[in-house]
Amino acid sequence: MSSPVSYSRSGPISRIVMDDGKANVMSLAMLNALHAAFDEAQRDKAVVTLSARGKHFSGGFDLNVFASGGADEQYQMVKAGAELALRILSFPTPVVAACHGNAFPMGAFLIMASDHRIAAEGDYRIGMNEVAIGLTPPRFAIELARQRLTPAYFNRTVVTGEMFGPAEAVVAGFFDRLVPAIDLERDAEDTAVELSNIHLNHHAAAKARARGEVIATIRRAIDADITPKYGKDRVAARTASARAAT
Repeated sequence: MSSPVSYSRSGPISRIVMDDGKANVMSLAMLNALHAAFDEAQRDKAVVTLSARGKHFSGGFDLNVFASGGADEQYQMVKAGAELALRILSFPTPVVAACHGNAFPMGAFLIMASDHRIAAEGDYRIGMNEVAIGLTPPRFAIELARQRLTPAYFNRTVVTGEMFGPAEAVVAGFFDRLVPAIDLERDAEDTAVELSNIHLNHHAAAKARARGEVIATIRRAIDADITPKYGKDRVAARTASARAAT
C-alpha cells in the first residue's frame, strides 16, 4: 500500500502533501506518515508547506476507530494526533499550511498549529464540530484553538461546534489570508521561499518564547488526558457517543 503522505524537497523548501485517495482522514497510518515526513523536514532543516489533494484538506480523526476500534487503537490515534499538532506548533522551522477544502477536527488542529495559514476561496468548511456529533473536544485542541482564534469565535467553535467558510474563517483566526483557489499552491510556495530567508535559529528561539506557555499547557494536557488510562476509560465515553451519533 502506498503512503498517504508524500514528501519532497527543493532547495530550502520541503513539501508535505496528504492524499489517501478519499477524505484524508487522520487515521493512525496517516498520522504516522505525517510524523515521518516532518522527521525528514527537520533533518533537512527546511521550511515546510503542508497541503492536501482531493476534495478535502482532511476529514479529521477517523470516526470509525472511535465507533468500532479497540481501546488501544483509539488511544494510539488520538495520541499521535495530539503529538503532531504540538510538534507543528513548536517546529523549529516555519510551517505554511495551504487549505483548499473541508478541514474537520484534527485537520483543523494542524492548520491552527502552523505558522502561516492560507485558505483558498471555495465552498467548504473548517472548525471543531465535536459537540455537534456527540463528542467533547480534547483539552489539547481547546488550548490550541484558544491561542489562535479570536475570543468570540473561540467560544462559538469550541462550545457550539460551529463550522465556518473560508472567508469567515480568516476573521475567526483559522487562517491568515484568503487567495483565489488557482493561486493557492503558488502562493504557499512563494510564502515558504520568503520565510526561508529569515534567520531560522532566531525564528526557532522566537517561537519558543512566544509560544512557550501554550506549548507547556498543551504538553500537560496531553500527558494528563491522553495516557493509557485514556484508552480504558475516557475513550470508552467517546466511543459510546460516536456510536450513538452514527
